[in-house]
This record gives sequence, C-alpha cells and structure tokens, in this order.
Amino acid sequence: MAEAQLFVLQDDFTCSVCLNTLTDPVTIPCGHNFCLNCLMDCWDQSQECSCPQCRHTFTTRPALQRNSLLSEVVKKLKKTRLSFPPSQNYAGPGDVECDFCTGKNFRAMKSCLTCMASYCQTHLQLHYEGDALKHHKLVDPDGNVKGKLFWKHHKSLEMFCKSDETCICMMCGMTEHNNPHVSSCVSKQKQLGVTRNEIRRRLEQKEKKLMETRRTVEEMKLSVERVMGEHEKSFTDLIHCIEETSKNLTEKTREQEKREMEKAEGVMEQLEKEIEELKRREAELKELSETKDHLQFLQVRATLHRESHQTENRPFSPISSFPNISTVYPKIQSSISSLVFFPLISDFCPLTLDINTAHRYLRLSEENKRVTCEWKENEYPDHPDSFDRCIQVLCREALTGTRCYWEVECSGRFMKIGVAYKGLSRKGLGWECSLGYNNKSWSLVWSLSQYSVRHNKKEIVISAPYSPRIGVYLDWPAGSLSFHSVSHTMTLLHTFNTSFTEPLYPGFSVDFHSSVTISHLTSCDH
Repeated sequence: MAEAQLFVLQDDFTCSVCLNTLTDPVTIPCGHNFCLNCLMDCWDQSQECSCPQCRHTFTTRPALQRNSLLSEVVKKLKKTRLSFPPSQNYAGPGDVECDFCTGKNFRAMKSCLTCMASYCQTHLQLHYEGDALKHHKLVDPDGNVKGKLFWKHHKSLEMFCKSDETCICMMCGMTEHNNPHVSSCVSKQKQLGVTRNEIRRRLEQKEKKLMETRRTVEEMKLSVERVMGEHEKSFTDLIHCIEETSKNLTEKTREQEKREMEKAEGVMEQLEKEIEELKRREAELKELSETKDHLQFLQVRATLHRESHQTENRPFSPISSFPNISTVYPKIQSSISSLVFFPLISDFCPLTLDINTAHRYLRLSEENKRVTCEWKENEYPDHPDSFDRCIQVLCREALTGTRCYWEVECSGRFMKIGVAYKGLSRKGLGWECSLGYNNKSWSLVWSLSQYSVRHNKKEIVISAPYSPRIGVYLDWPAGSLSFHSVSHTMTLLHTFNTSFTEPLYPGFSVDFHSSVTISHLTSCDH
C-alpha cells in the first residue's frame, strides 16, 4: 500500500527538465521544483530566466536555495529502496527492459556483467547499497548481456583467442586457451583507440594538405592567367614592333632604290652621250685616214687629239652598290631583343645603398650607387643594422607585393648579388649572416671564374660565361626571383621559385679590388 501511495506522488518528486528523481531540489517563486543543476544549466543557456514548466518569466534572476525539507523527504524515500520512476521510464521500443519487474517492465538503467541481468533504477539500488553486490561490474543497458556469458564457466566473454578466432571467458584463458595468442578485449579496445587517434591525426593532415593544395591550385590558376595576359601583351607588342620595323625598312629600301635609280639614269644618259661622241670621232678618224691632203690631215688630227684628251678626262660617276638584304636582319634582331627587355624595363625600380647596413671595409659612392672594398675601415657611424663581419651591404628600398627589375655593373674576381629579409642576422661571420647561406636570403655569386646560386646552404653551379652586367627580376606575388646575363641579348642564368612572406631588400657583397654599381636604367640602354 505504501508503495502505491508513493507512486501517486511521483510527479511531485520528478524534475520536469531531466525527468528523473529530484537531486538537490530547489523551489522557485512560481512554486515548481527542479534539480539545482538542471535549473542552473537551463538558465545559463538562455538570455532570460523563466520557469521550464509554466514559462513564467522573472525580471531578475531568483537566488536559488536548496529546499532542505524536500531534499530530506526524497532522501528518506530512497532509503526505502523504492525509486520513483516517472511514467516516461517504462520501457519503450528499442529500450532494454528490467529483468526483475513484474507486470509492465521499466526501462533498464544498467546491466550487470556478473549477474548477467539488466536492472531498472528501483532494482538497481541493491548493487549500490548491498555489500555483496557493490563490486559487480555494471555497464550501460545491453539487451544481449546473457549472450555474452559462456555457458560452461558462467563467465562473461571478455577475451579473444587468435588461434581459434573465438571469444572466450577469463577461465578459458587460464585453462583451455593458455597461449600467447590470447588477448583481452580491453587491451584490444585500447589498441583500437590508439589506431583511431592515429587515423584521425592522418585524416586531419590529409584534409589540411587538401585545402593547401586547392589553395595552391587557385593561386596557380590566377598566376597563369596573369602571366598569360602579360605574355599576350608582350607578343602583341613584339608583332607590332616587327611590323613597324618591316615597314620602316621597306620605306628606307624604296627610298634608297629611288635615289640609286635616279643616279643610274643620269649615268646611263651620260654614257649614251659619250657613246654617240665616240661614234662621231670614229667616223671622222676613218675619213681622215683616207684623205690625200697631208696638210689637212695634220690640222684635223691635232684638233681630234685635243678633243679626245678632253673627253677622256671627264669625271665618271658609277652607281654605288645596292645594299645587301642581309644587313636588315641585325636590325630586326636588335628590335626583337629590345622588345624582350621591354617587360623588365617597365618594372624597373631605382635602388639606393643603405650606409647604415654597410660593413666598415666597404666604401660607398656619394650617390650611394656604387660599392667597393678597401683594406682600411671607413668612419661610418655605429648602427645596429650594420654587418660587423660579413662584408655586405643592403639597399634602403623594401620590395614587396609587386614586380621589380634592376641591373648592376660588376667588376673584379668576386661579387655576390642577392635579396634578403630584414631579419637577416647582422652580427657574426656564420651562415646566418651571409647572403644565400640561410633561409632568409637568395644570391647569385661570381667566384673562382664561375657562377653559382645559393639559398639555405644549398649551392647550384651555373655554366655561363662572365657578364659584367647582371639583371635581377623579382616577381614577389608569384614567388619568382631570376638572374640574367645582359648584353645585346638577355640570357637567363637561374630562377628561384618560392613563396615570399616578407619584404625583400636587395644586397651586395664584394672583396678587395671588386665593385658593384647599380645601373641607372632606361629603355635606350637596350
């Protein structure tokens, strides 16, 4: 009877938030009761304080105090081993039923692997309070808990035998399957957990790599479109230049042809007159040779001799040789070479050496465009940016986010041309300071009669003849840095392809009797 009466009161002892028996009950001003933690969680997740049951809203958050009387009632009722499962605790479809309920079964809260049975909250109390049952192993409700019991030893199947490929109990592992191929499910689960964590780590790496690859592909597409646009413009300019050159050469050839033809017509007219004159004289001489009058012969002969001498002394203007068409090709090649230089020249940027970075053995020109090396120290002011042991100097200009081109005139047996981040170390003689010997700089070096490029302690030797003029082209957005040998044509020596992350400062290094001069570049230079 007492049990029936308690079930009638179950709604008064049930939290409408978690639908379980009240824990640390509190009463709010509207009169409803809730678990302390349930109500605090509900209010913490909402912008306003209201009753979860009647939806009454409070202007200020009520102070929550434990309902001592209600708490004591719930505690005493629990000691009767009769729980107050609400109507929602009846087992439904898919729930595990209690094995000890009579009539309509309640939903099981735990399954005992020792008893091989499932218990609702009411019948589970003995496992919490009885000394004999406290050490039983309780797990989440399992409808197949009996199927995990080995009938022979009445023990749960907690181990696996690799040899027989079957699940066994602890007693089987100690007797019938006592071999190194037996392992516990717990250890296997731990191994699976480790493997799962490793797979998750690799999955994250692959996803990150995929995102980076996609971003790289998009950047590459944009870079290709930009380069293709520049190439199309360059070749359009090239075709226009060739057409203009062909037109100019044709006009000049026609003009020269006209001049030479006029000259030739004058020469031919002169020759025709002289031929007529010679024919007339020939006829007179023939007639004179047949005359019988010797006095007339002598008189006429003297006149003819004088006229012949005057004719032979007349100046003759021959036709000058017509120009060979092969002389046109060097002009065309020169025009094409100039056009190849055009995209670089259009990105030309003036540079100035920064005296604050110069080593004391270096001497800069008054315009800070030329650097040489001397045996004596120069009286430069002390500055934290100066190189104290590497004989180097950087430029003032910071190059970033754009395309730049500059040229230098070199002389001597050793020189180094490169770029560096501002963070390049200035103190010491180690690899962390020298241009091209670290991950903060890139350089082209002329030493021992050969070229080489260097970056991050890696060196590549380049087979190319010495050139006193070197061009450097930096495409910062595309991550490209190229060095060129410059004369009447441009020859690529090497290209670095990377991703620049900071502004770059051009820099130079020379030894004694060597120099580097920053060129003042114009389109007429090429």
